[in-house]
Amino acid sequence: MRAKYTGASLLALVTVAWLLPAGQGDAARPARAASVDASRLMNAASEPGNWMTHGGTYAEQRFANLTQINSSNAGKLGLVWSYDLDTNRGQEATPLVIDGVMYTTTAWSKVVALDAATGKVKWRYDPEVVKDRGHAACCDVVNRGVAAWGGMIFLGALDGRLIALDAATGKVKWSVVTVDQKQPYTITGAPRVVKGKVFIGNGGAELGVRGYVSAYDAMTGKKLWRFYTIPGNPANGPDHEVSDSVLKAKAGDTWFGKYWEAGGGGTVWDAIVYDQEMDRLYIGVGNGSPWNHQIRSQGKGDNLFLSSVVALDPNTGKYLWHYQGTPGESWDFTQTQPIILATIKIDGKPRKVLMQAPKNGFFYVIDRETGKLISAKGFVPQSWANGVDMATGRPNEVPEARYRKAAALVTPSALGAHNWHPMAFSPKTSLVYLPAQEVPFAYQTDASYSHKPGAWNIAVVAAINAPPNDRAATKAVRSILKGELLAWDPATQKEVWRVNHDGPWNGGVMATAGNLVFQGSARGHFSAYDAANGKTLWDFDAQTGVMAGPVSYTVGGVQYVAVMAGYGGAYPLSTGYGDGPERVAPNGRVLVFKLGGTAKLPPRDDAPMPPANPPKDVFTPQQIAQGSLLFEGNCGVCHGAGARSTGILPDLRRSAMLSDKEGWSAVVHGGLLQPQGMISFAKWFSKDEIEAIRAYVGVQAKYLASEDAAGAGKAGGH
Repeated sequence: MRAKYTGASLLALVTVAWLLPAGQGDAARPARAASVDASRLMNAASEPGNWMTHGGTYAEQRFANLTQINSSNAGKLGLVWSYDLDTNRGQEATPLVIDGVMYTTTAWSKVVALDAATGKVKWRYDPEVVKDRGHAACCDVVNRGVAAWGGMIFLGALDGRLIALDAATGKVKWSVVTVDQKQPYTITGAPRVVKGKVFIGNGGAELGVRGYVSAYDAMTGKKLWRFYTIPGNPANGPDHEVSDSVLKAKAGDTWFGKYWEAGGGGTVWDAIVYDQEMDRLYIGVGNGSPWNHQIRSQGKGDNLFLSSVVALDPNTGKYLWHYQGTPGESWDFTQTQPIILATIKIDGKPRKVLMQAPKNGFFYVIDRETGKLISAKGFVPQSWANGVDMATGRPNEVPEARYRKAAALVTPSALGAHNWHPMAFSPKTSLVYLPAQEVPFAYQTDASYSHKPGAWNIAVVAAINAPPNDRAATKAVRSILKGELLAWDPATQKEVWRVNHDGPWNGGVMATAGNLVFQGSARGHFSAYDAANGKTLWDFDAQTGVMAGPVSYTVGGVQYVAVMAGYGGAYPLSTGYGDGPERVAPNGRVLVFKLGGTAKLPPRDDAPMPPANPPKDVFTPQQIAQGSLLFEGNCGVCHGAGARSTGILPDLRRSAMLSDKEGWSAVVHGGLLQPQGMISFAKWFSKDEIEAIRAYVGVQAKYLASEDAAGAGKAGGH
């Protein structure tokens, strides 16, 4: 039940005017459509009035070198315009702003170009992704943004297409399929463009795919090279790709058993960062498939290159070096989280470093030239490891955390100490601003596991993490889930300040030269903090969660701050510890602010949810227990742990089909709603198993009805 319902030729060299700094360039630069080439991207820092690539510049520091909005006047910020989106699904994109035009993506891989000063629509593009593709998306039908080059905008669509659009009109210039669409691959990450090459990865590890990153010619869409991150089936021989030699030399002996039957994982679904000083590409590699190392690889081997940063030659894809943060990954500890490049002073000497804070809870500082670990320090409480051995670079693991013989409560969890949400680095303060969270997870081997192609495959019993049907107990569990904004000194590996949020899954971050840090939250706040001490200087009620990374830019000498608002992604679709909303989540928006802005959002118009609809059928304890395992391991990631929806996808406890055995079967087994994204589960589950799922959801519906009858609904807890 993991389905998703819905509501040319290269331009000539840039002119001298295009290379003027913002402030001069805004007025002088002619209005051209995303006229971006190698020179302009290499010199992006000299144009702080634009945001031309995913992280602002190739270093991806997400630092806006603008001071018109600063710590002394941030309280005067106000909304200047907003653009309403057509869905309440998750919004994770970082907009690009180039010469007064904003290019951003929305859920379902749609693209819109807007006047960055007024919000007026210039064009829209819908790749018309088939809705049942949403089943393959582990963490909602999100998209994190586009890339620009040569008068084109590049989109990675959810169904695996890489699409080049004319930046002036939004019309398709070329489109290529980058994955085997018969397998459950998806793309949610933003492409990157370097020297006429477009780089794109993919996702789908939980459903059983093998990861890789590919390079395509920006002008034609021709594939130039591909690097697989893990070995394939040895019986099939080499892939005839650039990764063949290093997989044979370094990775092959680190895998055991028939790992390829479940895909193996290792998807490159987010971090792809170009080092223009060294002409290198760094990719972050994801988790194993299934998660459980005991089942995936017989509990043996490091499983390269899972949970690693890998350095490649961007021209050829050739392997240069790697660092693996979590050898033998067994907790969904991806290392795909954002990567920042910088030169910082360590022990009094400048070092060219790569900085990353992946899911496993360690903040890593790595030498970009050699790949050698400089330092690693935990930035949240950890129970799976006691530090990192600096001689080997390996974590000092707590053996029990591997849940070989018994269940283990582990922190951080699969949701990560830090997930995809962008972090930022300020050269002015020399601090990294990091959205962190503390969310434990109980891991237990699923003794009944067997690989189901195309289905959710983790080989872990998810049901033991379902929220209790007791309001006081749920409240107690909820109280230990924390979200934080950390100011972290990477040179000393020490915390400078910390802001605690009301709950986890807090949004992406941007730092500015105006001594500010901007961040959103799951609770619907978008805030500006003093970069020196974390003091809240300004706060805006966005009416929905703000998860995406903000940007800042100038048009006509005026500085703006923009962010995508729209609650969604892995945590909101899977948590059972939310507030149990009585209303459907609102659609997302693009929000843009400036000093003295006076625009207002319309009053929130939420559609009310129907009441609980518990079935009158009598189910056996065995049915309910079986349904619990099936639901939590397959359906809960989208419809909510404990069937507790957050108002984004249908709340099954309230479904009209829940009290109708035949109707429920027609949807879940028969695929009645497949055109809307709710695919048939007949190839994985029998009708009896689907009826057991109904039994379990029915129990949750009875609890909801009792809570509502007691007047607890409005107070939360379900």
